[in-house]
Amino acid sequence: PVCGMFVAGYPTWLATVVLEEGAPLFFDGPKDMFRFLHDPGRYVSDEVDDDDIVKIRVTDYYTTRSIDGRTAFFVRGSDVTGPMGAELVPFASREEAETFRADHGGDAVLAFDEVGPEDVPR
Repeated sequence: PVCGMFVAGYPTWLATVVLEEGAPLFFDGPKDMFRFLHDPGRYVSDEVDDDDIVKIRVTDYYTTRSIDGRTAFFVRGSDVTGPMGAELVPFASREEAETFRADHGGDAVLAFDEVGPEDVPR
C-alpha cells in the first residue's frame, strides 16, 4: 500500500499489518510498514487507528521467521540495506539487535513504540 512494490520477491524482509476489517496489508520491509502506521490515511481510504490493527508482523533478520512487530527491536542506520535501500532491521530481542549493531553499525536500537516518523529512512 505504500510503494506498490511486489513483495513476493523479498520474503526475508516481509512485514504485514492485519486490520480488523479487510485483507492483510503487505510491505517490502519495516520502513514502509512504519510509514503506513504513522500516516495510514495517506495510503488507505478508511480511517485506521490502533484499535483497528489486529496484528503486526515483521521478519527477524537472523532467523527469517515472522515475529510480532510490536515486541520487535529495530536497528536504525546500519550498513545492511533492504529491497528499497536503507532499512530498519528487525530482531526478536534487544540482545540480537545489539549484536547486529556491533557487527553492522547503526546509530540506535529502537523498540516498536520508539520508532517515530523521523526514524524511518527515506
